[in-house]
This record gives sequence, C-alpha cells and structure tokens, in this order.
Amino acid sequence: GRRTQLLKGLPATSTVEENSAAGVSVYNFSVTVSPLASEGVAIIPTILNSNPLTEAFDIESKGGLEFRVITTGNPVLDYETMPKSFDLQIFVEDTTGRTDLNILTIQVMDKNEHPVFRGNMAIQTVTIYVLEGTPPERIYQVDAADPENAKLKYSPLPATVPFSIRESGTIFSTKEFDYEKDPHCYILNITVTDPDGLNSTTTVNIKIININDERPYFTTKQRIYRIPEEQSPGTIIANITAEDPDDGDSPSRLFYSIQSSDRRFSINPATGVLQVAGRIDRDALPLRLHPNISLMVRVEDSPSSGHASEMEITIIIDDINDNPPECNPSAFRKEEKENTTPGTFLVDLRNYCKDIDVDPSNNQFSFTGLSGFGSNNFALESTVSGRLVMSGTIDLENPANPGIEVYALTVRVQDIAHPNYSSKYPFYISFDNIVYIYIRIKPVNEFFPVFRNLSYVFSVSEITKVGSSIGRVHATDKDWPPNIITYSIVAGAGTRDFTNIFWINPTKGDVRILARLDYETTQKHIFIVQASDQEKTTTASVTVNVLEVNDEEPVCSPKFFSLQIPVNLAVGTNINGFRIECQDRDSDPRSFRYFINEGNENNHFVFSPSAGSNTSRLILASRFDYESELDTNWIYNLRIHITDDNLLSARDKTTRLIKTGTVTLSIRVIPNPTTATTTTPDFTVVTKRENLYSPSAWYVPFAVTLGSLLLLGLLGYLGFLLLPRLRARCPPAGKARGTPLINAPEKKKPKKEVVVKMTNINTVFDGEARDPVTGRMYEFNTRSGARRWKKSSEPLQPVLAMQVTSSATENSGQGMDRSEAPSKKEPSEKRKELTATTKPAAKLSAGQSESPGQAGLRLQKKKEESEDRGLSSPA
Repeated sequence: GRRTQLLKGLPATSTVEENSAAGVSVYNFSVTVSPLASEGVAIIPTILNSNPLTEAFDIESKGGLEFRVITTGNPVLDYETMPKSFDLQIFVEDTTGRTDLNILTIQVMDKNEHPVFRGNMAIQTVTIYVLEGTPPERIYQVDAADPENAKLKYSPLPATVPFSIRESGTIFSTKEFDYEKDPHCYILNITVTDPDGLNSTTTVNIKIININDERPYFTTKQRIYRIPEEQSPGTIIANITAEDPDDGDSPSRLFYSIQSSDRRFSINPATGVLQVAGRIDRDALPLRLHPNISLMVRVEDSPSSGHASEMEITIIIDDINDNPPECNPSAFRKEEKENTTPGTFLVDLRNYCKDIDVDPSNNQFSFTGLSGFGSNNFALESTVSGRLVMSGTIDLENPANPGIEVYALTVRVQDIAHPNYSSKYPFYISFDNIVYIYIRIKPVNEFFPVFRNLSYVFSVSEITKVGSSIGRVHATDKDWPPNIITYSIVAGAGTRDFTNIFWINPTKGDVRILARLDYETTQKHIFIVQASDQEKTTTASVTVNVLEVNDEEPVCSPKFFSLQIPVNLAVGTNINGFRIECQDRDSDPRSFRYFINEGNENNHFVFSPSAGSNTSRLILASRFDYESELDTNWIYNLRIHITDDNLLSARDKTTRLIKTGTVTLSIRVIPNPTTATTTTPDFTVVTKRENLYSPSAWYVPFAVTLGSLLLLGLLGYLGFLLLPRLRARCPPAGKARGTPLINAPEKKKPKKEVVVKMTNINTVFDGEARDPVTGRMYEFNTRSGARRWKKSSEPLQPVLAMQVTSSATENSGQGMDRSEAPSKKEPSEKRKELTATTKPAAKLSAGQSESPGQAGLRLQKKKEESEDRGLSSPA
C-alpha cells in the first residue's frame, strides 16, 4: 500500500485529432519498479477513471515496462459534439505492493471535415414527384451541414436540367412540365462544398407525374345505323371506340355510357359495344310516327369526375311484317228474328279488323273461308269488304229446320303480304286470324198457350191441411223453343174472411190451399187461372168441391154448472130441472150420445135420454148411502162427454172421424139436518192456494209469475194474522157451552188437527186459432190470454172451472175433491192419510149432535168469511 512514483512521464498533457480511428497512439509512458520487485508489476497500468467518463481511450503495452495510450474508436471523438478534454487516472502496482496513480490529460484537436447530408438524403437516394402542369415553384429543401459550421455552397449537375438550387439549399423547378411532351424523369446531382473546398455529393431523382388533363376523343366515324324492328335483346348495332391522349402508348381505360333514357339500347361500359336491350316495336307510338331514335353516347376517362366527350348517333328502325290482322272484338254476336228475309245485312267485319303494321305492304288483309254448321244460310259479299249477309230463311217451327237457335260461324282474316324469307330474318312469316260470329235466331212468339183442359174440377176434404196440394193445371205452347209458361190466379180464390184461399205454383201449376176449408160455410169454390208466356195469355176455370167431414164437435150449453141436491132426493128425479142442450154444425141431433166420463162414483147420476136427442136431462139413478159409508163423497165433479157417433155402426166408428163435446158439472150433496151422523173431531182447515202454470205454457209472461208469487206471500201473511181470530170464533162445541160432553166414552180432550190443502191451478186452454204468419194452430185461455202451440194429436182442452172448498166436510171421507187432488200430482199415501184424518172420532157435547148438513153449512160459512177477509182467492 505504499505509494511511490512508478509512472515515469506522468502526469502529462497530450493531444489527439477528432475522428481519429481506433488504435491511434495518443501518449507513451513507462513504469519504474524497485530492485526488490524482481517479478515486475503486479497490476499493469490501468485507466481507473476518466473525467468526463468515456471509453474512447485504452492502454496498450509496447513491451517490457513501456506502455502507450491509444484511441478505441468507440466512440469516435468529435470535436463539435463531444468534450474537448479528458482527464484519465492511470493506476499501477508492482510486486512489492508499491502503487502509483497519475493523471494524463488528453485534449481533442479540431479538424476540418467534409460537409454531410442529413435526413433522408443521408441514408438513401431521394425521389421527388412533380405533377405535370405545375407552375415553377419550390420542390424540395436539401438538408446539409458543415461539422465546423462553415457556410456551404450548393450546385446542381448537370447544369442543363430545368431545375435550380439556392444558397439555402432549396431546389426550384424552372418550367411547367407537360407529361405528354417532356421527359418523364430527371436525375439531379447535388454537390455541397465548404469554404476549404471540401464537398459532398448526393443524387436526387425527379419524376414527372401524369395527370388527367386531356379529353378522350371518339375514333368511330359512323353516326347513322339502320336495323329492323323486333330485334332480339343482345343484337349488336355498332362498336363505339375512343382514345385518351393521357394514356400515351398504353391501352386507354375509358368508360362508355348512353346519356338518353332509352331502355331499348345498352352499351358495354368497358368496350363500347352498342346492342339491343329491349323490344323495339316499329308499329307502336312514338316509333309509328318517328322511326328514328337518337342516342347520346358519352366516353369518360374516369367513372366519376374525369374528362368526357359526347357523340350523337341515330338509329333508324325499319318495319317488318310482324303483326297479324286483328279484329276487336274477335267474336261477334248478332241477333235476328226468325223468318228474316234473305239479303239482310248482319255485320261489316272491315270496320272491326285492322293490321297495325306501318308499311302498307305489310298491313293488307282479306276475308275468306266462311264456315260453320248452317253457314249455307249466310254469305260474304266479297273478300275485301267483309260484309256478312243472310242468304236463306230460318223458321224455328219448321220440322225441316235442324232446330238450331245459335249459328257459330268462322271467317279467316288473312295477311296479304308474302313471307319474308331473307337470310337475315328467317323467322318472319305471314299471319292470319280467325273471327267467330255467333248468330242467334230470336224466336217470335206466334202461338198462345193452350191449357190441356178447358176447366178443372178438384174435390177436397174440408179437413185437408193448409199448404196441401189439391191438383195441378198444365198448359203448352207450340212456339220453338217452348216459352216458359207462368201460372197465376186472376179471379176468385177468396172468401169473406180470406182474400186468397188458394195459391198456384207459378212455374209448375200446382194448386195449394192457404186456409182451412169449411164445408158448413162454403161447399164450392170457383176461380180463374191464367197461363202466360210473357206476351200472350190464356185462362181456364178451376172448381174446388169441398167434401164434408165430421170435423165439428158438439157444442153444449151450459159447459159448466154447479148444483146442490139434498141427500134424500128421490131416485128418478130430474136434478133441479137441469138439462143439456147441444148443437153440432155437421151432425144430426140424433147422432148425440151422452155419458159421464169421470166423477160418477157409485153411478148415482145418469142422463136421459142417453142418445138420439140434442136435449138430455140429469137424473138421479140411485140413492145416497152415507150411514153405511157406502158413499163418502159429498161433492161430485162430473165430466160429461157428448159424442156424435150414435148413428154410426161399429165398423164405421173405427174409420169415421168422431168429435166429442165436454161439459163439467159440480154437484154438492146437502146432508139432511135431522140425520144423526158421526162427526170428526174439532179441527181447523187452512186453505193454501198456489198458482202453477203448466210447463207447456212456456210463453206465459214473467210478470204474471212474479205477481202470483207476491200475491201468495200476501195471502199467507194475512192468513197468519187471522188464524187466531178464526180459532176464537169457532171453538170446540163442548168448551163453548161450558158443559161436559154427554155420552162421551172417554174424557180425553179431542185432538186438534190442522189439514193443509194445496190447490194447483193449471192454466186451461179453452180456445184455439191459427197463427196468420206460420199457419200453425195454437190454443189460448180466454181469461188470461195465455197461449201455447197445439200438438197435432192433442184435442182441445175443455174448460175446467175450479171450485175450492175451504171447509172440511165431516162425513166426506175425502180431504180434497176431484178437481183438487189429481192422481198425478199427489201420491196415494197422502190421500190415505187425509182420509184417515177426516173420519169421525168424537161426538158433540151436552147430548147434542150436529147434523151433516149443519156441519157442512158451518164450514161453508167459515169458508165464505175467510174469502171475505181475503184469506183465499177464487180459483
């Protein structure tokens, strides 16, 4: 570690030129070691540090202990850009451990260098592009510099080029270039020189750019072309050519187009080939008047904004024979009456046919070849005129006539022009056309319609259904073809009640009835029918004989009657002098037969006489027996049937129509006051009515049903309020007198029972009529107006006058009368219970007994008082 001066010649200062190459010797020095360092140096001289830091220097051994500092060339020393002085610290150590450190100062010396080009010119050959037509102007700036910042001088070579360079290095063009006339490329050598004469040279390429500054021009000289019409699409008309001066020797790239909006032609935009694009019809407007077509063809050297030239060409269209003669209409329909005289003009075909070809040689035609079945009756005056006339007489009724009404004729309309068989257009031929003429021979109405019979007689039963057919009339017409005959009734066919009672089918002659016939009113109808062929008419008479049928039922008076008779009335007595009087519009009174259909229990009642008279009396046939309980019913509702079959035999009754009249009798038997009868225990009868409409009466208004429900509610409420009063006014007999019962086997208190009676009031339809719209029969109630359709197999319902008994007859044994207890409405178990309830169960008190008559009168009185208080409503 001891420091000793080992570096001989250091410290020192040395110089070196800039841009020195690697290996240039900068400074030489040596190392001195002591005698003790027999092995020399341990660390050879080394540059420990440089100020400023650089790697541009290194130490190289010259042999032994001699050394030198050299340049490394990395980096190359540059006086202008690098530090101008470097301090290198050199260190050395011998083998004894002695060291030495000294500084070598190296100063960089400036040297005059060649000028240098910068930018693109320093690394490559610069190419400059100049558009033709550009006026003289600055085209480029040369970038060069002198390392010593000296002023440089610029010069171009050769000097004959049309360019100049300024002292600033700016290159200018000296002329306006024309690509088509001047060279397309210039090579310019640029030399830059410093004041000491050092220079540098580089090359610049200047290219002249061609611009589109010339208009293309057409080289095609022909301007007029002629083609026939109807050329197929794609047919070439001309080949339009043009050139562009801008293209020089290279093929021109031009674009062709048609400026006029004519879709019949097209041009290839690249080649200029003009061809047919659509149909060209010389015979249609506007070519029919002006056969010349002008097209403006345009050529451009750019598809958008280039230079262009235009040329007008004319195409003349020639006519060809391409249209047949046409007739409009192509089918003619004429009508002539039969027996038209020969020579009558029918139609002039020349007025309806034409050939639209423009050239007169192509539009001429003729009429030939009249044909068709029956064409011998017609003729053409000439082939040129085309006039069709009658040549014979046609009578449709003539047996020799074939019976044709419409004649179908054909006429050939032929083009006169000869076919064009030229080699260029081999497909053109002459044309012809067919005209159809339909001649209808209109029939003349020469004959009147004739009825098969002068008069018709039909016999019809009076019960024939409305709408039934009763006969048919028929008429014929000798005209050919036969005329359509229509039938109508022109007189008669009516009655006082109906304007039209008969109707006839206008096409078939079928006669039908519109209303029900009635033998009893009118036995014969006579009316007039007419047959018409729309022009002529004929009439015939029709007689309709109405056949009598037993369709009227006996009508008796009265239809309903109520009687009261004492229980001990003598057998054979005419009850209250009652008799039935019956009338029948279509039956003899001797045909009446009387019998009681229902309600005649134990056969107590008969009618006398029972048949053969229109008057019959009601006779008591057997006595009443209530004591032995043979009779229990005190009210008899008799339903009497009166039929009109008394004069018919047994066989006729199975085939003849029989009608039945109905009468209803209500007979109340009045008990004898002196007769001791058993009584029923004290009970209260509550009568409840409920108005039920028959299910078939579907058309009863809703309001009637609603009102009935409200009325039933009111009656029930009033009955509830008055029930206590009825009990107070009608107490049991024993309690009313305050005495005990006499001869009572038991002292039990009589059981009080309440019997509730339901009365179903069904709507009764006692009338019938016919609906004027549909013709159907319906039934109606004369009081309420309720209606329903009548079934075909259902007879008219009789009038059932309902009487409702509000008292319980003590000895009747029936809780309800026949009218109140129909078997279909109430089960047999209920009827048995009511009968058991009303049987005698106790006697009156104080040894007194109440006769059946008194009991009936008392209950009848209670019923009437209840009705006065509004507890019940009449049936």
